[in-house]
Amino acid sequence: MKRILVAAFVVVALAFSVQAWAHHSFAATYLEDQAVRIEGRIVQFLLRNPHSFVHVMVEEPDGSMVRYVVEWASPAQLSGKVSRDTLRPGDEVIISGSPGRNAADHRVRLLQFERPKDGWSWGMLADEKLDR
Repeated sequence: MKRILVAAFVVVALAFSVQAWAHHSFAATYLEDQAVRIEGRIVQFLLRNPHSFVHVMVEEPDGSMVRYVVEWASPAQLSGKVSRDTLRPGDEVIISGSPGRNAADHRVRLLQFERPKDGWSWGMLADEKLDR
């Protein structure tokens, strides 16, 4: 009986751990056949798994300020090119990417990144491209 309980526990534990390997489709969140370009100042940079995020304050055409949430690559994919010290709040940036499906969410999936003050960029080279 004890063996059956242990086996059942292992099966349940494995079933729940499979979810950790699963990955969502970016097409469910972003319009991958469209592109947007935003310019603004970094408010926050989160280098974390499974994806990093850059929060950017963008001035809209009507003069209002809107916070965009920009989803980026994993720290492993950014390794060697981006660290926690690469981007700072206040940095002016230009980001190109796929817009979120719900425009009211102000989300972008980052494909290219530029910081004009020093010419630093990401996404311009072949080894910096995100998998689609």
